[in-house]
Amino acid sequence: MEEKIQEKQTNEFVEWVKAIVFALLVAFLIKYFLFTPVLVKGVSMEPTLVDHDRVIVNKIGPKFKSIDRFDIVVINNIMIDNVEENIIKRVIGLPGDKIEYKDDQLYINGEKYSEPYLDQYKKVLKDPGSLTYDFTLDQDLGETTVPEGYYFVLGDNRRKSNDSRNPELGFIPKEKIMGTTSIICWPIEHFDFRFN
Repeated sequence: MEEKIQEKQTNEFVEWVKAIVFALLVAFLIKYFLFTPVLVKGVSMEPTLVDHDRVIVNKIGPKFKSIDRFDIVVINNIMIDNVEENIIKRVIGLPGDKIEYKDDQLYINGEKYSEPYLDQYKKVLKDPGSLTYDFTLDQDLGETTVPEGYYFVLGDNRRKSNDSRNPELGFIPKEKIMGTTSIICWPIEHFDFRFN
């Protein structure tokens, strides 16, 4: 009888270990291949994302569909001040696009585009300057269009964003894009879904 009880406890323990190992494996696979949380560092995406927000990155989406204009993306392993880190920016230019900013207005391939996510910042500007300085791709990066396989990205906080306008960062190759994000999961008071 005692032997049967011991055998039952051993079998129960083995089943628990199997269940825990399986759960950890599933969690690892989800995090590594499908979705992962990322910490926002800095102010370059304010007011959309603020320092220390945590967002969920959809790593699988970009593998099955194209990255769209105005998607917010997480970019892998970018060298900033001799440190490799992930950065979060908004896609403005797709491969083949001609990008220009004039009088705080975005032009893509000669057509005006509105950016409603910048309205809040434009309203609170305390000086007569523009939120986004005038530029063309040619002037900042020496190219007339976004090269094939690359993207042009900007932070929403245009005055305080190290983004594609900086020749050191420049155009972002598709393989550097970890995924897109549209969910702020933490802190709870910032929770938002589809903030693009």
